[in-house]
Amino acid sequence: MRESKVKRETKETTIDIRIGLEGSGKAEVQTGISFFNHLLESFAKHGRFDIKAKSLGDFKHHIAEDTMIALGTALDEALGDRKGIRRMGDAIVPMDDALALVAVDLGGRVYSKVEVDFTKKRLDDLSSDLLVHLLETFASNAKLNLHVKLMRGDNDHHKAEAIFKALGVALSEAVSLTGVDEVPSAKGVI
Repeated sequence: MRESKVKRETKETTIDIRIGLEGSGKAEVQTGISFFNHLLESFAKHGRFDIKAKSLGDFKHHIAEDTMIALGTALDEALGDRKGIRRMGDAIVPMDDALALVAVDLGGRVYSKVEVDFTKKRLDDLSSDLLVHLLETFASNAKLNLHVKLMRGDNDHHKAEAIFKALGVALSEAVSLTGVDEVPSAKGVI
């Protein structure tokens, strides 16, 4: 079973994360930020990842950012040498009025392009301007390419949730095993 546990401690936060790639979508998330918990639970459910996260800290910004650092690191560690994975995945996910496209490449090179706009400053108890940064932080620490395009949407809650659901679905496809015990790269390494 591909899984990883990461503990990140700084002067500002203490983060404990566990991710299992062959899961059932079970999430136990305690960050103290209700909407962020909801997004991570949606990511886990639709990616079929088992996630356990406990995050404590001084400010919501630091808690959310360090949680995404730890989650990205845990995903990278759970993938190991990345032998046998499909490597790429994508999803177009609707959430009522919102439609989000997410594509990922687990090829080890970091790049992210997140095209999303929110009309409100807050997504319940999470600052909306933080969402792009959280996705970029995750991509950087997971060592992946991440492309996110919000294709349409009126409700900010639905937009954010569609993105995290699509991220889960795209990553589930990318981490899936092909049955071929080799690195999915013409170079022979990732």
